[in-house]
Amino acid sequence: MTNKQIVHIEYAFAFALSFLIYMQLHFPIWLFVVLLFVPDLTMLGYTMNKKIGAIVYNLGHTFIFPLLFALGYLYFPNDYLLIGSLIWIAHICMDRAIGAGLKYQDASFTNTHIQRL
Repeated sequence: MTNKQIVHIEYAFAFALSFLIYMQLHFPIWLFVVLLFVPDLTMLGYTMNKKIGAIVYNLGHTFIFPLLFALGYLYFPNDYLLIGSLIWIAHICMDRAIGAGLKYQDASFTNTHIQRL
């Protein structure tokens, strides 16, 4: 098994785990399905140019913000913070499981930190 395959499998497991945690907390499945692809709206940054597109896309596809949502949930126990965090993390893991990683500013959309699509 190659390192690339291991990375894909790890992210697939992380996606499944985030979905299982979501389910264990008895949040609505329909909401998970509806919101799962919302982070892909960050691709709209590419309508400006490659540099802005990569920056906006990468901001929406790093673990920093969903983890801040989860941390915020610890201080402000609002279920929507946790729901948003789990779905956002699931989306990032799903993308990385298929090889869609962070984008480079000077390259095409298909050149990611994981692989070239």
